[in-house]
Amino acid sequence: MWEIYDRLIAQIPEDLIVEDCLVGLHWTLVRSVNSGLAMTTVGEECCSGCDAETESGSITGMPVRRLAEQIKSWDFHNASLGMAAINSVLNTRERAEMVDGRKLDEQQEGDAFEFFAKLMRGKKVAVVGHFPMLSKYSDICQLSILERRPQPGDYPDSACEVLLPQQDIVFITGVTLINKTLPRLLQLSKDAYVVLVGPSVPLAPFLFEYGVDVLSGTVVVDDAAVWRTAAEEGSRRIFDCGAFRFNIKR
Repeated sequence: MWEIYDRLIAQIPEDLIVEDCLVGLHWTLVRSVNSGLAMTTVGEECCSGCDAETESGSITGMPVRRLAEQIKSWDFHNASLGMAAINSVLNTRERAEMVDGRKLDEQQEGDAFEFFAKLMRGKKVAVVGHFPMLSKYSDICQLSILERRPQPGDYPDSACEVLLPQQDIVFITGVTLINKTLPRLLQLSKDAYVVLVGPSVPLAPFLFEYGVDVLSGTVVVDDAAVWRTAAEEGSRRIFDCGAFRFNIKR
């Protein structure tokens, strides 16, 4: 269960300090090497054993690795901070260029679903997480959307046990790292082409070893604009304000 999480934490140097953090309505941000993004995620109810490690006022100045360890917390608010801390180290322009082999300006930036639309055509496609504007792809593929809080036409996320083994392509939201469902979802999707997608996705190529074929995440390239947008409760607007969407294949 914890192998992926422990490997993520192990990539964070012990001497880095959190310079700043922000928990917005949609996005959580942590600044260290770079600014790291994660979706602000709150569970229905925090369990009695959850850690109070990240009380307000105690985060700035904390070792980044200590905050990163919160990715294993069952308090999803804390886990969002842990994910953002990890991404503040891993999701940098330099790492994106090193892993992809091209300058960021030479990479094809954009929405992962548009990026893989041709591949989706005529296929069985499942999306874990209800992303905006998915309905337009229902005409080109056999689309199934799984969501923890289903909208009309969605499957509940518990349908993953039946649906995912049947798919050709599976898009999985990076929030599944925060809510701890990713390891099982990858097992169920072992015969599919898997795209891990969203601003919460860490730029961690070792995830290719676990069945991920594409990392579709985000690098913050305009720090001030992204922080301002997140503070003002902007949602997808961050992609127009300095959040670069990468799509890096194994």
